Amino acid sequence: MSMPQFKTEFGSLKQFTKGHIEIINDQPMHYAFSNVFDVASKSAPYEKVAVAINLEYVIEAIRAEGASAWMGAAHDEFCIVMDGQVEVEFIKLEQPDLVGSPEQAGTVALHDEPAGKRMGKIVLQRGHQALLPKGAAYRFKAEAPSVMIQQTMAGALTVQKWAEICYR
Repeated sequence: MSMPQFKTEFGSLKQFTKGHIEIINDQPMHYAFSNVFDVASKSAPYEKVAVAINLEYVIEAIRAEGASAWMGAAHDEFCIVMDGQVEVEFIKLEQPDLVGSPEQAGTVALHDEPAGKRMGKIVLQRGHQALLPKGAAYRFKAEAPSVMIQQTMAGALTVQKWAEICYR
């Protein structure tokens, strides 16, 4: 008996196939499925759209294009570049409470470049991951449209568009 053959195809912002789920003897409303490339293709730059939730954690699809505002969190976050190239700049904050207290969940937007010591930058390409440490501010830059996912906790910047991105 021969084994079934599977072909892995990597998606990108320019070319992806929107996925689907097959419901077997159940209701589609019990499931959520989204495609980060589809979500990013319809999102504004740096809009943080929830595509998965697990307890207090959320995975957000982000279209990276141009420079983002400075952001940070009172807890560790991480991002993975799914398509393109994204630069992440870091500043160790002089005032860590600018990004909230430990009880405050989610990413916080900062209005201006914050005061603190520059920590350097990381250039991420497809499949690369970066830790976004608590107590630090970060800013993303992408010369061409790119796609990231970011794990954080749901907060004020998390956009939930479940009715628009999930199958019913």
